[in-house]
Amino acid sequence: MTESPRAALTYEDGALRRHGRPFRMLSGAVHYFRIHPDQWEDRLRRLAAMGANTVDTYIPWNFHERVEGERDFGGWRDAERFIRLAGEIGLDVFVRPSPYICAEWSNGGIPFWLSGRTRSLRTSDTVFLAAVDAWYDELIPRLAALQAAHGGPITAVQIENEYGSFGSDHDYLVHLRDGLRARGIVELLTTADGTTADMVRNGSVEGAMGSFTFGTGVAEAQRLHVPEQALLCAELWGGWFDHWGEHHHVRSAASMIGTVEELLAAGGSVSLYMAHGGTNFGLWAGANHDGVLQPTVTSYDSDAPIGEDGSLNDKFHALRAAFAPFHDGDLPPVPEAPRRQAAASAPLAPVASLLDVARAVPAGATASMPLTFEELGAEDGLVAYEAEITYAPGAALTVDVLHDRAVVFLDGARLGVLERDGVRSLELPATGGSGLLTLVVESQGRVNYGPHTGEGKGILAGVRIGRRFAHGWTHRVIPQDAPEAPDAPGAPAAPAGAASDSAGTATDGGAAATAAPDDAATPADGLAVAVFDVADPADAWLAFPSGANGLVWLNGFLLGRYRAVGPQVTLYAPAPLWRAGRNEIRVLDTDALGSTVEIREEPDFGPVEEFIGA
Repeated sequence: MTESPRAALTYEDGALRRHGRPFRMLSGAVHYFRIHPDQWEDRLRRLAAMGANTVDTYIPWNFHERVEGERDFGGWRDAERFIRLAGEIGLDVFVRPSPYICAEWSNGGIPFWLSGRTRSLRTSDTVFLAAVDAWYDELIPRLAALQAAHGGPITAVQIENEYGSFGSDHDYLVHLRDGLRARGIVELLTTADGTTADMVRNGSVEGAMGSFTFGTGVAEAQRLHVPEQALLCAELWGGWFDHWGEHHHVRSAASMIGTVEELLAAGGSVSLYMAHGGTNFGLWAGANHDGVLQPTVTSYDSDAPIGEDGSLNDKFHALRAAFAPFHDGDLPPVPEAPRRQAAASAPLAPVASLLDVARAVPAGATASMPLTFEELGAEDGLVAYEAEITYAPGAALTVDVLHDRAVVFLDGARLGVLERDGVRSLELPATGGSGLLTLVVESQGRVNYGPHTGEGKGILAGVRIGRRFAHGWTHRVIPQDAPEAPDAPGAPAAPAGAASDSAGTATDGGAAATAAPDDAATPADGLAVAVFDVADPADAWLAFPSGANGLVWLNGFLLGRYRAVGPQVTLYAPAPLWRAGRNEIRVLDTDALGSTVEIREEPDFGPVEEFIGA
């Protein structure tokens, strides 16, 4: 008779045990989906050197199933490889899979095609659960094979994420729990909730150990936790994320380590959120909604102990000292600092206007009323809406429900910008007339937390000219690939290591790269290209002086967004994306292109303020 596999991690008398021996989980969150896969091993080794014995990671459903039924576990999405790497380094893995992860990640990890189909997210709604089950049929067997019970590194699996702050559908939690067990999960199951009795009550389910998420709530967690279960903070917020238009949030090393040591002194286990934050590459950054939309920045540095580029700070060394006594032997040596490219500058040469880029996309779906992003199959980014209109003298154009921002053109002339939480109406030419109306609509980030999670993007309730609706719309979904230009600039490249001494010219000894001629027309918006020659690829920090609201591609890879409102100034461009020789940067700015791209030697996350999550 074959013996059933046994969980490696259990709890007894209020303490964790690993294979029957007393154990403290000393974990840190490191997300494979926020790190270039060539750098996974480096970041995991830095985590081990910090003294962690466990890595925790979410698995974002929408990252793996961007199109329904097309599930991708290769390359950057090879979660199994990341988990195996962690095991080879000597780390346990605490997996926090879908369906919902929050994580300041687009839509909280729920695919846009599903949230466009049902509003009953994170419930036992049959439409939602059918999609979850199909996803779990693919995902969970992959994880089950990597459990400690089968010789792998996975020792714990989280059922849902902070559900007690969202809903009260107990049957939903039971369905997830039973689905994990039925698909082969035998390791410790957990839930995670904030430190209020209401959150714990609604987020808990039988057969799973409760855990907590907090910044400073050790005493409350002790009061709320079930005595026979182990005390675990599944997210101890050692830093915080940033929204566009706010300050960069930091937490001092002294404040962070004070809470960690308080938890350890209480006999607890910890997972630091984040140990290494990484980057919201592409358009994966989410948003919050607190009266207004609060889009999250591209960087997910989170003031973590291991910085966005792998740099180590005072928090790293404080944690290393605090965790060391829990290890039988010496910790791995502290890794060397990451290599960075020297400062450089290259001219940014305009090649097309925003409207040219939009109209280069073939016309797509037509409809009487404007369609939402979800109806168009548009995950995120930009969609151009076009309709022929007539308008009376003094008429105004109004978009009542706009998610999130639109640049408005009439017969090719730019009229202005409309915003979800700002001006949503503008006056048309006073004389009246007719023409082709174009709105280039931008999704600025899908809400990842709270009741607005899953809301739609685009134009949601029509466009009015005066009091009547405009009908007859054509849509162009602008791809997230780097836009093509008719003629790429042929100017020489700026050598990496050069320092800019004047606008449009980079110098390094006698070498120079010259910008477009002084009389060249520079559109306020549009697509522009810069080129760097790099002898020895390394990490870099890119800045876009005078740019307003842009998307940036490096050698065809979408790094993310910059916005003049800050706080983030520099974008992280990891070494594996650079090539020896010619490197091309493309910028699509909806408002105002700058004239240069700069490589800077240090990150600039903007003005700081101390922030400690409750």
